[in-house]
Amino acid sequence: MAAEDDDPRVRQLGQYIRLQRQMADLSLRGMADLTKVSNAYLSQIERGLHQPSLRVLQAIAKALNIPPDTLLAEAGLLSKPAGPTAGPRNRTEEAIRSDPDLTAEERDALLRIYRSFVEGRSPGA
Repeated sequence: MAAEDDDPRVRQLGQYIRLQRQMADLSLRGMADLTKVSNAYLSQIERGLHQPSLRVLQAIAKALNIPPDTLLAEAGLLSKPAGPTAGPRNRTEEAIRSDPDLTAEERDALLRIYRSFVEGRSPGA
């Protein structure tokens, strides 16, 4: 096994990716098709056996409709947002993405609608 399996951050990242994939009603094979990464490697990432590269993390973020900085923060490659950047908008989008009662299509629709309402507004407006 790879040395990464001793790192709890790698396991946490894998668990986060698996949860997001499952909430998106996306199979491992389906995510492999979207990311152009083998399903065997994605499975190893989800089990915390490998720390994915930046390219793979970006592909996973795109496939799961997650902001890349959120996934990079989960991977420990970027500080988790604090202060104004972790404001209501980010919390609202995260709540929509993590709601298990919504289908993937419903989450996508809600995110598009929400973003259409807040685009172009100044912070705090």
